[in-house]
Amino acid sequence: MADAVEDALPRAVALSWGVAERPQRGPKRELSIERIVDAAIEIADAEGLAAVSMSRVAASLGFTTMSLYRYLTSKDDLLLLMQDTVCAVPIPSEDDDDGDWRQGMRGWVAASMNVISAHPWFVDIPISGIPMTPNNLAVVDWGLRIMKDLPLTDLEKMSTTLLLASYSRAFGVVERDVSRAAERNGEETVTGEAFAAALAELVTPERFPYLGPLVASGAYTAPPGEDGQDDFAFGLERILDGIEKYVDARSSGEPVAAPPERQEPVPNDKAVRDAAKLRREAEVRLRDARKRERDVIAKARERAAKRP
Repeated sequence: MADAVEDALPRAVALSWGVAERPQRGPKRELSIERIVDAAIEIADAEGLAAVSMSRVAASLGFTTMSLYRYLTSKDDLLLLMQDTVCAVPIPSEDDDDGDWRQGMRGWVAASMNVISAHPWFVDIPISGIPMTPNNLAVVDWGLRIMKDLPLTDLEKMSTTLLLASYSRAFGVVERDVSRAAERNGEETVTGEAFAAALAELVTPERFPYLGPLVASGAYTAPPGEDGQDDFAFGLERILDGIEKYVDARSSGEPVAAPPERQEPVPNDKAVRDAAKLRREAEVRLRDARKRERDVIAKARERAAKRP
């Protein structure tokens, strides 16, 4: 049975479950898959995923590159095991569940964000399919446990975990990249505070009728957190609001409309780009004409007010 499972799974997945055959004898009997993965994680944490290679990991352990291939068949196997290892997050006991699924999901999302914060390279590993390794699946199982009493189908529960996991991953990338930019260039460059005056001159209400007022008020260039708005928490709560509304509809037996089909993307060809450019130019001319009209009307009213 074990052989059948091993044959059915990619080698790295089988290794993560402990059902793949491991080398009986390694060089000096000091090398192991766990040591290799831990060394790779240490390199990635310090220098980023691009610094991880089989030769670099081998050198850090004092072995030849070929020694590693006795344990792992490729770098892709190493990356998958690195990913699963850092997903070994503390999962609360089911006895601690209080029935508040929203609070439970906040903790679930926070765990995902903590992985990205501790290991920024995590999101650089391409997603190649559904989670299949044990630590990844333990996190999925935790999310499903939180939703166990919700009146959702199995597919709806899986879609909910995908939605929240995607949100935490996307926001984790934003926070990581902004943090890196701040380290390289300074906080002012990241927030745009140093450029606020210049942006206020360029981003005019005539050209950007909805963004312009935000730039003028300082909201667009305000440093994160100083405006009292936690963007991550705000977005998460709005997602949970939507899920709660859907759950309430399910609970009441209210008919739930099927989601619309995905909107077809606008073809990205030269004719479309040229037409879009003409539209933008026409919009600018229209806004300029409306501004001139307002100015003329204001002056006409001033003249009328001065007449005896």
